[in-house]
Amino acid sequence: MANREHLTLLKAGAVTWISWRTEHPHIEPDISAANLQGDNLRGANLQGVNLSKVDLSNALLVRANLSNANLAAANLYQAKLIEANLSAANLSVANLSAATLTQANLSHANLIGADLSEANLIGAAIADANLIGADLKGANLRDADLGATKLMRTNLCFANLIAANLIGADLSEATLYHTELLGAYLYKTDLYKANLSKAHLSGAYLFRANLSEADLRGANLSWTNLSQANLAGADLRKANLRGANLRGANLIGVNLEEAIMPD
Repeated sequence: MANREHLTLLKAGAVTWISWRTEHPHIEPDISAANLQGDNLRGANLQGVNLSKVDLSNALLVRANLSNANLAAANLYQAKLIEANLSAANLSVANLSAATLTQANLSHANLIGADLSEANLIGAAIADANLIGADLKGANLRDADLGATKLMRTNLCFANLIAANLIGADLSEATLYHTELLGAYLYKTDLYKANLSKAHLSGAYLFRANLSEADLRGANLSWTNLSQANLAGADLRKANLRGANLRGANLIGVNLEEAIMPD
């Protein structure tokens, strides 16, 4: 439960809160399980604060500092976190559905099992974050940095990953059905057993990517760079490979039935 004094100070406004935190740097504020629904916390310093199970739905957290904060199981539905700092924050099983996180910093954050469906993450920094089992269905991740991010078994169907950086990310067994990946950077990305059926990968950079046993049925891979990629055992039935670069790719056991092959 939230510390009543801490909650009162936070609700008193940014000036009072910042002043108190400056005067008491060794106190770890506890706002857990508090109801902050719709509150204006723009620019608030919540670094390292315990916000587990807090209700921040529809809250305004633009440019707020939430680095290292504990937001486990918090409700951030439709919260506005534009340019917020959430680096190394614990957001496991948090509800961030339909939240606005454009250009937010989520690097090294724990988002295991989090709900980010329909969230706006355009230009967000999510490098080295843990999103294992997270729900990103319909999320907008255009131009986002997901380098070296753990995305195993995540749901990314219908998501927008156009021009996103996924270099070295682990997407093994992830669902990317109908996902937009035009021009995405997937160098050395692990897509083992990923579901990429009907995904749009035109112009994507998949050099040395691992696509072994991936489901690419009906995927658009036109003009992609698949050189030295591992496609062993992948299902490419009815896939479009027009203009694709397959030089040095491992095609052992690949199913290319009715696929459109490079010229």
